[in-house]
Amino acid sequence: MNEIKAIEAAQMKQELDQFKIGDTVKVHFKIVEGKNERVQIYEGLVIAMKNSRVGKTFTVRKISYGVGVERVFPLHSPRIVKVEVMRPGKVRRAKLYYIREKIGKGAKIKELIVKKTAKTSKTSTAE
Repeated sequence: MNEIKAIEAAQMKQELDQFKIGDTVKVHFKIVEGKNERVQIYEGLVIAMKNSRVGKTFTVRKISYGVGVERVFPLHSPRIVKVEVMRPGKVRRAKLYYIREKIGKGAKIKELIVKKTAKTSKTSTAE
């Protein structure tokens, strides 16, 4: 079993695990067309994350020409170049499947506002 865990640990990407459900993300995904290889960007809302470890997947939903389109990406795939968080979301659910029935403004997720921490300097107040 330790050999399997060692192989899985070598295949995992640690830097991609910085987004969560409810975030609007841009997924940079490698597409192979014949001999050409290019990076395609898929932007949408993360509505679900499933499994764990190497088999972890996430589902991204976007509206394309008035039709909802969902795509499931394997998180630790070598085809995923990077995942950018465009807008963090404030949600209270683990799965956002209810977004499928919503239309227009009802399908929006509130933005998570992160407070910046103020750095205090102790030397300037000592005078």
